[in-house]
Amino acid sequence: MNNLTPREIVSELDKYIIGQNAAKRMVAIAMRNRWRRQQIEPELRDEIAPKNIILMGPTGVGKTEIARRLARLTNCPFFKVEATKFTEVGYVGRDVESMIRDLMEIGVNMVRKEETEKVRIKAEKNAEERVLDLLLPRPKSHSSPSATMFAGSQSGEIEPVPEKPRDDATREKFRQMFRSGQLDDREVEMEITVQSGTQVEIMAIPGMEEMGSNLQSAFSNMFPGRRKARKMKIKDAYQALIEEEADKLIDPDAVNELARERVEQQGILFVDEMDKIATRHDQAGGGSADVSREGVQRDLLPVVEGSVVNTKYGMVKTDHILFIAAGAFHFAKPSDLIPELQGRFPLREELDSLHKEEFYRILTEPKNALTVQYKALLQTEGVSIDYTQEALEEISATAEKINEENENIGARRLYTIMEKILATLSFEAPDKSGQAITIDRDYVQAELGEIVEDRDLSRYIL
Repeated sequence: MNNLTPREIVSELDKYIIGQNAAKRMVAIAMRNRWRRQQIEPELRDEIAPKNIILMGPTGVGKTEIARRLARLTNCPFFKVEATKFTEVGYVGRDVESMIRDLMEIGVNMVRKEETEKVRIKAEKNAEERVLDLLLPRPKSHSSPSATMFAGSQSGEIEPVPEKPRDDATREKFRQMFRSGQLDDREVEMEITVQSGTQVEIMAIPGMEEMGSNLQSAFSNMFPGRRKARKMKIKDAYQALIEEEADKLIDPDAVNELARERVEQQGILFVDEMDKIATRHDQAGGGSADVSREGVQRDLLPVVEGSVVNTKYGMVKTDHILFIAAGAFHFAKPSDLIPELQGRFPLREELDSLHKEEFYRILTEPKNALTVQYKALLQTEGVSIDYTQEALEEISATAEKINEENENIGARRLYTIMEKILATLSFEAPDKSGQAITIDRDYVQAELGEIVEDRDLSRYIL
């Protein structure tokens, strides 16, 4: 992240997301401001709060994808949650602080994975030695008197003779066989840690999920895992031993501390369906649902504003976590949020609806385009497919037409259309191995023609 300028961030996002340049620029600036903040003196650094963002637009135009790709690109802890899952404290449902605990869990797993990679070479070396010990068991350190050899010393006393050391040549021979994969399918018996048979499920009281998590951990400590002998293939045993050895080399306290710092300074929380908890002014006070929505907003406010949340990994400050809210905002508007919450989301951007030109680019430009995915899937069966430009234009025009006549679900419409077009070919692919098939306009029209013409049928199928 430190080396990426806003222009470079937008360029990377362009590889996966078509259009929406204004939204890309906005999130790129937000990420660069994080780096800029780290370069400032500590006294002023803590005073600079993140500029949270609201992305507005219909479903399927790239709101979630922009945030997810941004987090992956910058290696930041990222968590997506729907605002409708939360309820005001005292009602049945999740409390808003649970999203911080979930984000912290993701951060810990991310850091643990990174630390595991750092010690992987040493863990692999130790695991290899343990595999060889399974194949060539070490001699027992305390032998029985009948098995121990004795010899006389110069002083006339009887002294035990050390056991004959293992044959190093044999061990090296087994090492070479193991590294070449010749022993992968041989079975060995090894001890692994398994969870205790006693499992305790804690039903957390709404608004008290953290207490339930702590009770769960307490019961887990009361019934720790135990070692159990199990027969495994050497390749599976090797992977299990690598994990065990890596766990020995990693300091869990250091992992938790590093994860907490990363979540506090770099975490991204994507709150979707924000418009669903907004209360329209002409409906305010119209029912308990509107009261509950406003209650969720008031519970969300201190977390976005900056507070301290208790997690099982310690206290987490939310002052510098970046919140990106999203919603269609067809009926409600950002101004329908309570004024305090509006002030915590100063940046707002409306994403454009997608038309056939954007659909065509989505099918042809991204590295992970649907056309590329289906081509790779069928290639596994030995079937090579290619698309003509006219076929892709027909698919794009069909997607635009169906979105206009039915619910507009944006680029997700391409999933249903592509699946329908290639359904027959996907079913028959094992019987067509070695064939090359071209998807042209006639092929697309043959698969979609009847459905597109029948409006009622297209509503259910496409």
